[in-house]
Amino acid sequence: MADQTRIAVVTGASRGIGRAIALRLAADGRHVVLVSRSAGPLEAVRAEIEAAGGAAIALAADVGDRAAWAAAIESIIKDHGRLDILVNNAGITRDNLSLRMSDEEWDEVISVNLTSAFVAIRAAARAMMKKKFGRIVNIASTSGLVGNAGQANYAAAKSGLLGLSKTIARELGSKGVTCNVVAPGFIVTDMTSNLPEDVTNKVKDAMAIKRLGEPEDIAAAVAYVTSDEAGFLTGQTIAVDGGMTMV
Repeated sequence: MADQTRIAVVTGASRGIGRAIALRLAADGRHVVLVSRSAGPLEAVRAEIEAAGGAAIALAADVGDRAAWAAAIESIIKDHGRLDILVNNAGITRDNLSLRMSDEEWDEVISVNLTSAFVAIRAAARAMMKKKFGRIVNIASTSGLVGNAGQANYAAAKSGLLGLSKTIARELGSKGVTCNVVAPGFIVTDMTSNLPEDVTNKVKDAMAIKRLGEPEDIAAAVAYVTSDEAGFLTGQTIAVDGGMTMV
C-alpha cells in the first residue's frame, strides 16, 4: 500500500514538536489525526495542513484519561479501518526537586508522558498486526538518557519510554510493526524560548553542532522511522540533540 494512504496519529500536535511532526507527515502524504487537549490550536494546524494540500482531522482528547484515550484510538481505527502510524509525543512538565516533589506532580507527568503511550499502543496493536504494518514512535528526551536535576518525574517517564519501546519492538516485530524512540535535545519551542542567554550558551557549548535544534529536525527523524523504508529499524533510540549526549 502506498505511503499516501497511511493513517497517522500524532499526540500533542497543537504546537512545537508535535505540530512540526504533523506538518511533515502530512506533507509526505499521510492522513494525519491531530490530537491535543486544545481544540482551537488543533484546528489551526488542521487548516494549515489542508491549505498546503494535505489531509488531517482534529481530535480533542485528554491522553491522561486512560479510558477516554483508549476509546479515542478505537474510534479512529473504526472510522478509518486502520491505524498505521502512532507518534506518542504529548508531554508535560511539573519540575521540582525530588525532595519537594508532590505525589500529584509525579503522578500527572507519569500519566501523560508514559502511561498514555502504553494505552495508545495497546489499543492500536491489534489493528496494526492485522494489517501486518505499523510504525510506533515514542518521543522521549535527552533528560531520559542522562537525567536532569529537578525533573525526576519527567526523566523517569521519558526513560520509561525506552524500555517500553524495546519491549513492544520485541513483541510486535514479527507482525511487521516497529517501535522506536526519538529523543530530542534542546529544541527551540515555547518551553525553551525563555531560557537565559547564558544557559543557552552553555547548552550550545556542550554540543558538537553549535546551535539549538528546530522542531523540524525532530520531524525529519520521525518521517524516516515511520516510513515504509524503515521496516528493519526497531527497538532503537535516536537522539536528535546536536551530539550533546554522544559517548
